[in-house]
Amino acid sequence: MGYLSPPPSPQPVVVYKDVGGLVSDYEARTEDYRRENREVRLHECRSACTLALSLPNVCVYPDAKLKFHQAYNELTREADLGVSARLFDSYPAAVRDRLGYLTRQYKVLSGVELIALGVRDCARGDRVMVAAKKPPAPPPAPTASPIPSPNPLREIAQNVQVAVANALARPADAPAGSTTIAITDRNPVPPALARLAGDAEARAGRIAELIPLPPRRPDMSFMSAEASFAQSSRLIAGAQPILDASRFAPAVYSPRADVEPSKDEKFGG
Repeated sequence: MGYLSPPPSPQPVVVYKDVGGLVSDYEARTEDYRRENREVRLHECRSACTLALSLPNVCVYPDAKLKFHQAYNELTREADLGVSARLFDSYPAAVRDRLGYLTRQYKVLSGVELIALGVRDCARGDRVMVAAKKPPAPPPAPTASPIPSPNPLREIAQNVQVAVANALARPADAPAGSTTIAITDRNPVPPALARLAGDAEARAGRIAELIPLPPRRPDMSFMSAEASFAQSSRLIAGAQPILDASRFAPAVYSPRADVEPSKDEKFGG
């Protein structure tokens, strides 16, 4: 397909081999492509065909070949410097710097060179469309939970709690009213806490003194055994006796029950 015979719009124009022609014809077709924003893909392009490099939507294949030379009068075969200047000025700045100037002899730039100068790569666009999908990324590795930083306020509260418990604790063999304060190298008890524990112990002692003791039981030693039994076996009002008291006799304790009875006591004499 040549540069001057494009397919129906909006299909891209693929130039397989174009040897050039009248610059005016190529200038007119180039403006049509520019207006339509047509894509032009170049394989081999010579002479006036190189005007395609002025299009914003042009690309070259890596194996492409573009050949540049001065324009000349078809009748006189003399170089036309004005038209040649229009051709040269239409090229991208990097291409102009690489060419330097135009001569009657061809200057050839490959597709690889043009791509290196900033012209879009047609093959790269094709490869992007058929590129295989990337495999899904593996899930991120689980991260270890961060170790919580120590809380200075909690540590202080724990130290105070231990100190108070040690201050209020008292061994079983300690005398009543005494205060035992446990002091360790790790959790020393401040003097203020020690005084607080002592005050609490003293208040507990004073409270115990204010509580009255239960009344003493009456002394029943002066009563006889029968009277003591009768006194102790009285029924509570409304209660019913469990055993018949007439069938039982009170036992009298003898202070010398452990002494061997005499002969007269044995035989009732």
